[in-house]
Amino acid sequence: MGVALVYFLAFAVGAQTKVDFVKDIQPVFPKSCLQCHGAEKQKGDLRLDTKEVAMKGGKDGVVIVAGQADKSDLYRRVSLPEGSDDIMPNKGDPLTKAQTDLIKDWINQGAVWPEGVVAKAEEPAPVSPYAELTVFKPASAEAGAVAKLEAAGVTARPVAMNLVWREANFRSLGTNATDATIAPVKDILTLVDLNLGGTKISDAGLQAVAGLTNLVTLHLEHTGVTDAGLAHLKKLKHLAYLNLFDTKVTDHGLEQLKELAGLKRVYLWETKVTTNGTASLQAALPKVMISRGWENEPGAKKEESKKEEPKKDEPKKDEPKKEEKKEEKKDDNKAPEKAPEKKDAKN
Repeated sequence: MGVALVYFLAFAVGAQTKVDFVKDIQPVFPKSCLQCHGAEKQKGDLRLDTKEVAMKGGKDGVVIVAGQADKSDLYRRVSLPEGSDDIMPNKGDPLTKAQTDLIKDWINQGAVWPEGVVAKAEEPAPVSPYAELTVFKPASAEAGAVAKLEAAGVTARPVAMNLVWREANFRSLGTNATDATIAPVKDILTLVDLNLGGTKISDAGLQAVAGLTNLVTLHLEHTGVTDAGLAHLKKLKHLAYLNLFDTKVTDHGLEQLKELAGLKRVYLWETKVTTNGTASLQAALPKVMISRGWENEPGAKKEESKKEEPKKDEPKKDEPKKEEKKEEKKDDNKAPEKAPEKKDAKN
């Protein structure tokens, strides 16, 4: 009875410590291994995201020897003391003792990796467009400015709960929104998103925007803004999005934007900007995405040429048909002339 109980307990302990790859091992890889040994990057030609490539190893050979953790380089390296040259991961916090023990037990138990199970690298958390902005306590003048906009029919509301940053959209007012209407925004220093599209804003009116150094998004499409107005945007160091669609901006106006290092997207459809002007801005701000509409979209010129080709070919196809018809008419006219000749011959 005593021997049987010992065997039973040993079996029970073994069953409890059985390592499940999906539950115990797979979660460790995305956080600690796949940044250097995943689908996008393979340091030392080693990948650990699928069973096939993990068991194959890297340029230094096999790293997982099923049943023998002491001969598996993967276990050796994750178990090295912090600061060692060969430790894995070589960036961030080392694995805990509990995690390395799980990897050891998993390998010793045969390194069972279910078919079809893929370890995926953790996707980086999305970076907020306002992450680089310095949070501050709004001045007392801001509350008054917000109230003035509300009286005009525009709400300068928070972009999200528990954030000081605001957004204001004047588009609903259309041409009823003038320089005087938007003037209060100069005191709302927490504005990060401002939409003046379709309004009657002028170059002079953009002076109200000049001091909004936290502004990230600015819509000026369908307005009378010209190059002179863009001069007021020079200090908007956090400006990332600028829409100038259907404005009178030219190449000269783009020169005003070259100091905006944070600029990521600029829309220039139906402006007076030329290809040379676009190229100049692109050279100054290599990372900016500049859109001029269909005219610079890939394949636009090819489609246009395809549409014109049938028009050029149509006259060529019609010409032979016209000639055939003319020949047929000539033959019909000759036929009656030959008939009388035969009658004369008989006579």
